[in-house]
Amino acid sequence: MKFDIITIFPEIFNAYLNESIIKRAINKKIIEAKVHNLRDFTADRHRTVDDYPYGGGPGMVMKPEPFFNAVETIKSDGIPRRTIMLSPQGKVFNQGMALSMSKETQDMILICGRYEAVDERVRENLVDEEISIGDYILTGGELPALVIIDTVARLIPGVLGDERSNEEESFTWGILDYPQYTRPPEFRGLMVPEVLLSGNHKDISNWRRKEALRRTILKRPDLIGRALLTDKDHKLVSEIKEEEG
Repeated sequence: MKFDIITIFPEIFNAYLNESIIKRAINKKIIEAKVHNLRDFTADRHRTVDDYPYGGGPGMVMKPEPFFNAVETIKSDGIPRRTIMLSPQGKVFNQGMALSMSKETQDMILICGRYEAVDERVRENLVDEEISIGDYILTGGELPALVIIDTVARLIPGVLGDERSNEEESFTWGILDYPQYTRPPEFRGLMVPEVLLSGNHKDISNWRRKEALRRTILKRPDLIGRALLTDKDHKLVSEIKEEEG
């Protein structure tokens, strides 16, 4: 899968994409990420990407011409791409959307806006979909674009060292992850739960499921109503509620 990113701050991406898991995935050619500087698609000597809004108002609006030039140049190779604008007006991104994207073969163009707004003609004529990462305002679309790249990429087979990591993480099954521990078994009087040291895989599995449900009930009760729970889960939920009062 290839991500084409359009931004006026390419350095933000160059730093993140050259580290850790994403860098290894790029080196292994599992994914590809190309950052395009929007200013390279301007026609004036000042490389202008914004102007005052028609009708007045605060801030500056990003001009349509550079975005049209950038998207058309990227698509000139004839390869179909899904064009996404990172915007607070978009559908809120979640794990289900990330999983769906990771299974698609179509590459993506990620448009990162800045300033007060992007000219509406970009939204109406270039964009296939708008995505938000939450109900708050950021200074630009760069961080949301990185969130999407990171979340989608790690779901693509071969990106993570152990594919089981994706199977047991928070939100994969609609609930939070269970508590995790490592060596030493005792630290400053704080003990690792005995069941995790027992070697009994059935007991460990049951404990992890129950504690994952407990965490979700205590920290994100809104998720329980939407999660796909088994009959056994419902019994565990009843136990947890009784234990927690």
